[in-house]
Amino acid sequence: MAGKSGRSINNVPENPVKRMIFSWEGIMVLLFVLVNIFCAWYSEFYNLKSVLRQMPVYLAEIFLMLPMAYILVLGEIDISVGSIVCLSATISCLVSNTGLPFILVILISLLVGTACGAVNGFILTRFQELPPMIVTLATQIIFRGIAEIVLGEGGSVSLVNSEGFKAIGGKVGRIPYILFLVLILAIVAALILGKSTFGRRVYAIGTNRLTAYYSGIHVQKIRMLIYTLMGTFCGLCALFMVSSSYGANTTTGNGFEMDAIAMAVFGGISSTGGKGNLAGGIISAFIIVCLRVGLGQQNLHPQVILLILGLLLICAVALPNVVGEIKKALKVKKNA
Repeated sequence: MAGKSGRSINNVPENPVKRMIFSWEGIMVLLFVLVNIFCAWYSEFYNLKSVLRQMPVYLAEIFLMLPMAYILVLGEIDISVGSIVCLSATISCLVSNTGLPFILVILISLLVGTACGAVNGFILTRFQELPPMIVTLATQIIFRGIAEIVLGEGGSVSLVNSEGFKAIGGKVGRIPYILFLVLILAIVAALILGKSTFGRRVYAIGTNRLTAYYSGIHVQKIRMLIYTLMGTFCGLCALFMVSSSYGANTTTGNGFEMDAIAMAVFGGISSTGGKGNLAGGIISAFIIVCLRVGLGQQNLHPQVILLILGLLLICAVALPNVVGEIKKALKVKKNA
């Protein structure tokens, strides 16, 4: 199209298929395929049947990734989630052993997690000058300390009445119940964050909290809600952890906060706030689950698996900067 100056203006929209393929989510899908190919080559036991059998142990952590993504989009962090899982699992085991109906066990586990999350939210919204990392580090120590006191000298508790936990650990054919629940909650969480007014407000707070406040957004209410929900999801995670281990101990939930953060950041959610979407986080979560199953089948040392995941996380954080530098260099070379 030619303007009055005689110059030609190109107005060709970008190919949506090309944009999707070269998006971060497209790269994640490709990486998911490559990881499964690698695991099938690395382990002769790696197949759909074995993955479905072993993945419930790791799927519970995806529950934590969903609200953690919201917290990261806010530009904040919660490192107390592993301790909340430990406390919720401990209480749910003890309550179940008293013979209470399993529905009450579920409610108590969710209530304990919700209360812990609400404590985090209350402190952070009441004392806004306190950094979330320091506050949640303190509550991490407190919640795990309470769990250790409750567990006593033995440091562990085993389920006596396990019927309810066996039920939620069941399967439809070969597909575990937890996979259905993870997918449903992941879709709901992704739609709320990406398509709703609430989600846009979360992004606004993460981009500039002060601007969001002066725009009429109830910043502290949203922060309180998200931290409280984080606790609720910790309680849910604890139930499924107990359903696979039939007990709890002082190490239950160790490192879960780092796994949840790694899944979200690896999926393209910025730790500085205001960027990323949950779709990438969900795909990255399943990449990590498949890697753990495949590498674990060959009895690879857990610390080596953590080392590999750490390297992947560093690559995920560094890649956007590397790509940006390459694009900048190419642009300078083209204009020269």
